[in-house]
Amino acid sequence: MTTLPPPATELSADEARRLALRAQGFLGAPDRRAGVRGVLRHLGAVQLDTISVLARSHELVPYARLGAVGRRPVDDAYWTDTHAFEYWSHAACILPIEEWPHFAFRRRAYRNRPHWNHHLPDGDYDRVVKQLRTEGPLTATDLGGAKKTSEWWDWSGTKVAVERALMYGEVVCVERRGWKRVYDLAERAVPAALLHDDLDDTECLRRLVRLAGQSLGVGTRADIADYHRLKAEQVDAVIADSGLVPVTVQGWGRPAWADPAALETPPRGRHRTTLLSPFDSLVWERARTERIFGFTHRLEAYVPKQKRVHGYFAMPVLAGGRLVGRVDPAREGRTLVAKQVTLAGRKTAPAVAQALVEAASWVDCTDVRVERVETPELREPLTRELARLLA
Repeated sequence: MTTLPPPATELSADEARRLALRAQGFLGAPDRRAGVRGVLRHLGAVQLDTISVLARSHELVPYARLGAVGRRPVDDAYWTDTHAFEYWSHAACILPIEEWPHFAFRRRAYRNRPHWNHHLPDGDYDRVVKQLRTEGPLTATDLGGAKKTSEWWDWSGTKVAVERALMYGEVVCVERRGWKRVYDLAERAVPAALLHDDLDDTECLRRLVRLAGQSLGVGTRADIADYHRLKAEQVDAVIADSGLVPVTVQGWGRPAWADPAALETPPRGRHRTTLLSPFDSLVWERARTERIFGFTHRLEAYVPKQKRVHGYFAMPVLAGGRLVGRVDPAREGRTLVAKQVTLAGRKTAPAVAQALVEAASWVDCTDVRVERVETPELREPLTRELARLLA
């Protein structure tokens, strides 16, 4: 492990919180001219997920920062003009196309991987690549079928082959169509200047650590590693040369690093009030969310219904730079239904109401109905504020 210089900057917990908010695009005027593509480049990764309640997570992320951006333009911004590619980062993520070379280390690791969960039948890999070469872009269904049985995990040889080719970098997902990946050969989909694995692991890791630090504003080693799912020892090997600077944050109790550009000017500006996807990069790491916001965040979609505390897809509510509540949403026709609402206190009711009304408008709902408020005495101020905003 490289010896690091002692921290030259000490930040208060509040300063660190504001740095994080600005780095994630929630403090200050949004860059509407750069739009969705600007959000993607700013964050470095936008997580994908199959769950769709109000919208899918990759749509919710730019909405949370830009407001009511059109949902179709969101997909167009990601997938047209070879602007982005899908790959394994924090999870399955949309990534800026210019970062293709910096994931060479992961593609190499997959190519050298000795064991896989799914068996790859002989000949299927070459057959799939040949079919894509002559007929692509294609979905797994177009290639011959994604499953052997109705079980979601029981992949066909075709699906195993095309997903393996995706991991190796021979194939790229060029769009999502009805949530199915559409595959094409990387040689057609990735600009020629970027289509290489020339960078060694150290250069790739140094770049991704730097990007994570910029996207976080300030973070611990665990925060930085988690952003693109690096190993702790990979971060340790390059962080001294990444361009990030060591800092201490009051109350964190562990070393941290910051983007030096973020330290040059105090974070100021208008705070965004919005619902957040549970997969938003502001909150996707639970320990960091608790440390910065004092807010325990857990996705309960995969928790048995009877054991859920806050709901299937509870969305944190951001207002004034704080996480002030949760909403578990649903839709019934043109009504946004708040199945369960948690408020931090009476004073947060206006912000939660504002977030609900804005989200309703974005998904073309004309009404908001509240079913359950965790603290019953807060129901009245919330519904009163909703009635005022909807009048």
